[in-house]
Amino acid sequence: MNTHSDHNDADHESSENGNDLINQFFSSQGTEIPSDYRSGFVAIVGRPNVGKSTLMNHLLGQKLSITSRKPQTTRHKIIGIDSREKSQAVFVDTPGMHKKEVRAINKMMNKAAHSALRDVNLVLFVLDAQKWTQNDELVLEKLKNAEMPVVLIINKIDTLENKRTVLPLIQERAKLMNFAEIFPVSALRGANLDHLRDAIEKYLPFQPPLYSLDQLTDRSERFLASEIIREKIMRQLGEELPYDLTVQIESFKTEEATINEKTGRPKAACTYIDATIFVDRPGQKAIVIGEKGAKLKKIGMDARVDMEKMFKQKIMLTLWVKVKGGWSDDERALKSLGYSDI
Repeated sequence: MNTHSDHNDADHESSENGNDLINQFFSSQGTEIPSDYRSGFVAIVGRPNVGKSTLMNHLLGQKLSITSRKPQTTRHKIIGIDSREKSQAVFVDTPGMHKKEVRAINKMMNKAAHSALRDVNLVLFVLDAQKWTQNDELVLEKLKNAEMPVVLIINKIDTLENKRTVLPLIQERAKLMNFAEIFPVSALRGANLDHLRDAIEKYLPFQPPLYSLDQLTDRSERFLASEIIREKIMRQLGEELPYDLTVQIESFKTEEATINEKTGRPKAACTYIDATIFVDRPGQKAIVIGEKGAKLKKIGMDARVDMEKMFKQKIMLTLWVKVKGGWSDDERALKSLGYSDI
């Protein structure tokens, strides 16, 4: 998987190396970049917990954004790049928009979601088929004056007991605003996503690829590692999960494959990762660690397995848990921990 060592969400410019790789790819195929090639940015927006990250992962064909049943799992704006033969869709997965901006982190997440609507070519507005909420209304109001096309995605249709309610639901939601198209889907099951991918392509402008064709995201491996750890924490702790929790990668060092001078045997490449889990209060620290360290150990084991799949090499992971009081309501602390509102 190709990622950037340094991420920058503020701009969408491709690197010279990326353009070289794009040209090399088409040259290797005995052709140039097709004149009818399409590429562009596609924002995925919606309230928390409607399945935006699951949708992007399935559109990409591999896992990039972390997922869980917890609302506001996604805290950062994440780019996922889907390169096809005739098009490249750059998906922008966003934090769920929500009304309760009690803390600095909530305000920052909302700003990040709103900023994703700038300079995109298409918006996918994701709804839960089961219910309409005030937060859905909040997102809708943001989109009514959008200059770009908005495609409505009615997700989780697999949860509807009576499938005959799908058509009336589409007709009802079509009254909300002038949507370019409406797609009922199940992101979890992959239902109707092939049709959605084909539809997205026609909204992208004619232009060369924006990123290298083998690139999946603009995020660094350090960032992806921290997100994997956070996902495993959320899944391991369940209802005990403290919201005031974040992960920071302290050290990320890779040792290349070598030959052992004494034995002559090959030594596989290995990445050594040290990460700190920050919580707000001492009681939360005890919850994360668990009895005799059992929960922290399970979090580390599960995270390491996923990292080895993603980075395709051996991982040695060390986790620490520390108390950093008030971090989620401190803008300076948030920025030092890698949070951004752009």
